[in-house]
Amino acid sequence: MAKETAQIRVVKRKKQQAGHHGGAWKVAYADFVTAMMAFFLVMWLVGLNASVKEAVAAYFKDPGGIGKAVSGGKAPFEIDKSTGGLHNGKNAASEAAERSKIEQAKRAIEEMITSTPDFKELGKHVDIQMVPEGLRIDLLEDKESMFFDSGSAKVKPATTRLLAQIAVELKKLSSKVILEGHTDSRPLGRKDGYTNWELSSDRANSARHVFEAAGMPESQITQVRGYAATQPRDPKNPTHFSNRRVSIVVVTNSALRQQQLGQSAEIRMPVSESVAMPAGVTK
Repeated sequence: MAKETAQIRVVKRKKQQAGHHGGAWKVAYADFVTAMMAFFLVMWLVGLNASVKEAVAAYFKDPGGIGKAVSGGKAPFEIDKSTGGLHNGKNAASEAAERSKIEQAKRAIEEMITSTPDFKELGKHVDIQMVPEGLRIDLLEDKESMFFDSGSAKVKPATTRLLAQIAVELKKLSSKVILEGHTDSRPLGRKDGYTNWELSSDRANSARHVFEAAGMPESQITQVRGYAATQPRDPKNPTHFSNRRVSIVVVTNSALRQQQLGQSAEIRMPVSESVAMPAGVTK
């Protein structure tokens, strides 16, 4: 038997790598994250007060509300700048009710002025108008110094009676009152250093004294301001006597909160190119 030649065979085996896991774990992780988000959303909703829940519900009933707000409509809920939270139509309704009461006071004051013989001449120099912040009443001086003695903060008797009657109507409101004094740009020329700054402040403060004497609560008057000639009614003619005035500003609660938070500019009378003057006041 012929001797067989032994052959050596080398078997090479490749080490197999672990197979690819695929994307199943990503799906599971996404489901977990979604479930956690839903859980915390439910916990957040449970902790909300009733008014915010209504606002959220209103949004989901009409998701297009936000888009309507951009195009000029009103969103079903907004951020309340005074509290940092959500509010809905209830706040708007409250502000509308407040403005309605202010408008009623405006009409009552206008009727009081027109129906009182003593105020016939003074009424020609009283400008009353609704403004975004609430109500503004301007007592506009003329060449004869209708409301105060010339260059003085002393209130004339007829002015005292008029301010007292205005206070009677305004004290019925829950809205706060700001009193402002304004002058023209003519210097007083007094040697004692008394300037338009002191005069405007003192006249506004004199109005405050009359208001409080007429029964307006001290807490209702939130500010007394003196602007001197820095806010002329007629910017093109800063020396005109119509720039000398005392302004009574009735401020809505929302406007006052925004002002206190520094979220709006100072409450000022808007100035247009043509300044409208009340009857009896000419340039």
